[in-house]
Amino acid sequence: MGVYLKVYHVDEEVMVAVCDDDVLDKEFSEGDLCLKVSRNFYGEQHADYDEVVSALGEATIANLVGKQSVACAVENGFVD
Repeated sequence: MGVYLKVYHVDEEVMVAVCDDDVLDKEFSEGDLCLKVSRNFYGEQHADYDEVVSALGEATIANLVGKQSVACAVENGFVD
């Protein structure tokens, strides 16, 4: 699993940001919508499957981009 992981703590919230290697530093747009998958936001730390699962277990908010990141969250029951 090739992903980047960054954890944010704001007050009582824990936001976990995870993105696949192949989408980092890319921009996606559709109509008026635009998603920039920036290294600033998703961090520079590579993570393995177990690290992502552990972080998502503590999350109150998850920001997931990419097939591997979303599949990991679905497989472990964090999202439908």
